[in-house]
Amino acid sequence: MPPLTNPLLRRPLPLLSISTTTLLLATTLAPRTQGKPKMSTSPTPRTTPLPPRHATWPYTPADFARADPTPDASFYSSPRFVTHIDDAAIASLKAYYASALPRQCRVLDFCSSWVSHYPREIEAAVARGELRVVGMGMNEAELQANGVLGRGGRVLADLNESADVGGALRGAGVLAEGEEGEGEGGFFDAATCVVSVDYLTDPVGVLRSLRGVMREGARVHLAVSNRCFPTKAVARWLRVDEGERVRMVGDYLHFAGWRDVEVVELSDGRVEQEGGAEGGQNSLQGLMGWMGMRGRDPLWVVRAVK
Repeated sequence: MPPLTNPLLRRPLPLLSISTTTLLLATTLAPRTQGKPKMSTSPTPRTTPLPPRHATWPYTPADFARADPTPDASFYSSPRFVTHIDDAAIASLKAYYASALPRQCRVLDFCSSWVSHYPREIEAAVARGELRVVGMGMNEAELQANGVLGRGGRVLADLNESADVGGALRGAGVLAEGEEGEGEGGFFDAATCVVSVDYLTDPVGVLRSLRGVMREGARVHLAVSNRCFPTKAVARWLRVDEGERVRMVGDYLHFAGWRDVEVVELSDGRVEQEGGAEGGQNSLQGLMGWMGMRGRDPLWVVRAVK
């Protein structure tokens, strides 16, 4: 997998400091090529198994420390009606969900916000009452703005305060006593989480608890990119490259008891010319590609089965 461009910023930028004036001047002076930049993606997303690579838990508490250790409730108290991946990555994720999510079931979107990035097919199934989506997140205004949650339910929960997913669902009245458990006693048929697993300070605890509310054979889909709030992402996430981040998430799932862990590459984040030349210089994005700076967000889904 390609190395991380810059793990400390929400959008990929170079590690050197370049002023806007310098970028604009360089764009003007750079040689021009024909064609529009487009996303470098394969027609069929590449799926790679992530078999267990550690016999014992390899991480330390320091790996999950954060630059800002204050309670997350304060950080997320104000709504952010923004998307945390770019339009091309969102389109790739919607296409993936259209093929991967069931239509008649119950889905949990945890670490949710004002938008879940579900495609029209999923929204239509919700509108018909065939699909119920429950959203679990940190900000009430964002959850209320998420229309796909209207028939399912909205759950305010800080999973870094308590990793008990089932407890949060019962506290909100989504689950009744006896609806949670192993085997066929589970409640949800699928679970999704978009670019948020990097903020979990006890990811195994969360994913183990999540597993307890899922039906046998249900699948969890964890979307991973290179965007983050650096003060809230865990320390090791900021130290390693993108390939290792994906493998870390695979480790979380293995140690939480999930099986058949694999990664689906939806976008490698590179920009290429329609004529086939990668990194053309006829735009700011082309210049960024020419300098080794990708102009699109990479996106992977790490998924596993109960």
